[in-house]
Amino acid sequence: MRKYGLIGYPLGHSFSEKYFREKFIAENISDCSYHNYPINDISKFPILLKEHPDLCGLNITIPYKTLIMNYIDISDRTVSEIGAVNVLKIKRDGSKTEIFGFNSDVTGIAGSVLPCKDPGMTDALILGTGGSSKAVAWTLKNMGINVTFVSRQKKPGLLTYSDIDARITDAVQLIVNTTPLGMFPDTGSKPALDYDFLDERHTLFDLVYNPEMTAFLKTGQERGCRIITGLKMLYLQAEKSWEIWNNDDL
Repeated sequence: MRKYGLIGYPLGHSFSEKYFREKFIAENISDCSYHNYPINDISKFPILLKEHPDLCGLNITIPYKTLIMNYIDISDRTVSEIGAVNVLKIKRDGSKTEIFGFNSDVTGIAGSVLPCKDPGMTDALILGTGGSSKAVAWTLKNMGINVTFVSRQKKPGLLTYSDIDARITDAVQLIVNTTPLGMFPDTGSKPALDYDFLDERHTLFDLVYNPEMTAFLKTGQERGCRIITGLKMLYLQAEKSWEIWNNDDL
C-alpha cells in the first residue's frame, strides 16, 4: 500500500484528504491511501517519517511551506527560486531515505489566473508574506505581472494595510489573498482593506478554498470585482502532486 498525505497545523479546513479519497475511488486506485497528519511543530517531521515507513509523498500546507525546506535533500530549480515547498516525494532504499521537494502551487496559481489575464493586468498586490505568497509572486512575475507585498507589520520593501489608499488601489488590477483570513471556521474574517476603493477594474483571487466564497471575495464581488476562488487552484495543484509522485523521472 502506497501512503500519501498532508502535513500542516491545523488541518480541519483541508479538502485534500477528501479529494484524494474520491480520486482513488473514481479511478479504481486500490493500492493507495491519503491521510492528514497534523503536526504542531515542524521538528516532529522526522518522527512522522519513522512512524509511517510506507509514506511515499506528502503535501505541505500552512505554516510549514518554508520551514520544511530544512528537511529536504534535493529540490528543483523552481523551489530554489521560490523558497517554498508544498510537495515532497519520499524515496527509500533500505535504511536510506531521500526527500525531494517540489512546488505544485505554481501550477494551480497559473491555471487560475491565466484565464482571467488580459494585457491590462500588469500590477498586483499580494496580501501576506508566507510560503504561499512566495509561489504567487514567482508565478505572477513569470506572467509579466509586477507584484507588491502587503503585510500586517511594517518591514522594508513591504506595504502595510494602512498604506493602501485609493491611489495604490487604482494602480493595481489584481489582488491576491495568501493569508488564512476567511478560512473555516473563521469564515467572517477578511483582509483589512478599504473595499470601497474596489470596482469592476479589479480581480480578486483568494487562495482560501474552504469556504469557496470567502468574505474577501464576496465583498469584492458586491463592488463589481471579478473573482477567482481557490478551489481550481486546489484541484490543479493536487493533480500536479499526483503526477510528481508517480513520475519516475522526477
